[in-house]
Amino acid sequence: MVSTSGATDRKGSTEIPIRRLLGFGFWVQGFRCFPWMAVNFFLKDGLNVDPSTLQILQNSANLPMVGKPLYGVVSDAVYISGQHRVPYIAIGALLQAVSWLAIAVLPTSGISISTMSLYLLLSNLGASIAEVANDAIVAEMGKEGGASSGKSQSSSSGELQSFVWMASSIGGVIGNLVVGVAISRFSPRSMFLFFGLLVAIQFFITITVSESSLGLPKSSSKVGIRKQLSELSVVLRKPEIAYAIGWFAASFAIIPVLTGTMFFYQTQHLKIDSTILGISKVFGQAAMLLWSIIYNGRLKSVPQRKLIAAIQVLMAVFMVSDVLFVRGIYREMGVPDSFYVVIFSSLLEVLFFFKILPFSVLMAQLCPPGCEGSLMAFVMSAIALAFIVSGYLGVALASYLGITENDFSGFPLALLIQAACTLVPLYWSSCIPDDKKPKTRKE
Repeated sequence: MVSTSGATDRKGSTEIPIRRLLGFGFWVQGFRCFPWMAVNFFLKDGLNVDPSTLQILQNSANLPMVGKPLYGVVSDAVYISGQHRVPYIAIGALLQAVSWLAIAVLPTSGISISTMSLYLLLSNLGASIAEVANDAIVAEMGKEGGASSGKSQSSSSGELQSFVWMASSIGGVIGNLVVGVAISRFSPRSMFLFFGLLVAIQFFITITVSESSLGLPKSSSKVGIRKQLSELSVVLRKPEIAYAIGWFAASFAIIPVLTGTMFFYQTQHLKIDSTILGISKVFGQAAMLLWSIIYNGRLKSVPQRKLIAAIQVLMAVFMVSDVLFVRGIYREMGVPDSFYVVIFSSLLEVLFFFKILPFSVLMAQLCPPGCEGSLMAFVMSAIALAFIVSGYLGVALASYLGITENDFSGFPLALLIQAACTLVPLYWSSCIPDDKKPKTRKE
């Protein structure tokens, strides 16, 4: 029998390094908003793109996120120097550093839309690989913690999920807090240089970490990529997993997002200062941080189906509120445009991500041992693909209604259509299982 004190000592010895690795990794992941806000202004003011082109570039740059299942399978099956998580975090950080530093040092004459797209794709490839490895560690430690402590798996998994969620939110808060001021004082390429150096630091820190010090659950045997794909296929054929992922992805994809149009409307039409946009992002990240605290403390016992459906309804309500904002009704009531952008626009933007926390916890509970990296990667890939489809639908909707950088007359109708589409998935919310019991693989 293993003594309780021994288990406690082991947990304490691994908790510090793993929280440092995951905390810093997810913090950098949240801080990625810093260079990406600069990308928006660089494309708009430096390369003079229109709203539709901006949104197409934004969504196309996320294509590497769709390959997450492949990265997850590789990280589960292919070991590098006896490790299969930490090396991939280091590779991801290196790819990001190379891409952002290259954009920063390229001569001005060498920067074009195609060049930017290429390096942004490389950056998101690195971010995808690092996120897959980080998510797999979270899933593995959630199961290990639940088994070793005797507590419910839901509690242990939710605790670590909330910790990394908070780390990412803090990174987002800091990044958005300084980005508004930085844009007005520094060139976008200087901001690219700063972030490139930051992820370079992450790379050098990561390569000094030994995976054995993290206390990850040891696999009984190493499996090949083909067998890992086969096991992932078996997992995805489970109805409770397949239906849940399908509904969750569809709940994003069916919404024609209008982020590029809204960005131009706020900056081009309303002349909202970049500092205000930065503050709005800070408020949104703070809301995400508060959400993780509330979820961890009070909402973990709420059925995921009920919680996710409530968030979906709230999203539609905020979209209808955007219609009133664009029509100037709030302005007539004495509410400044900048106040609405800081409070309500920021909340709507992060509401899209509120659903991911409870759904990630649900997937960690349903995922059988040994397939954590592959399944969590597939989930994030499905979400990324859904966001890309959603973005392209938004471009098509804006084009159909004749919305341009100088004509926003069709914008209120587009927002109403967006709100209606958001409510459609509620009719099939039964695809989200209520059963919270973890599933285990049978030998």
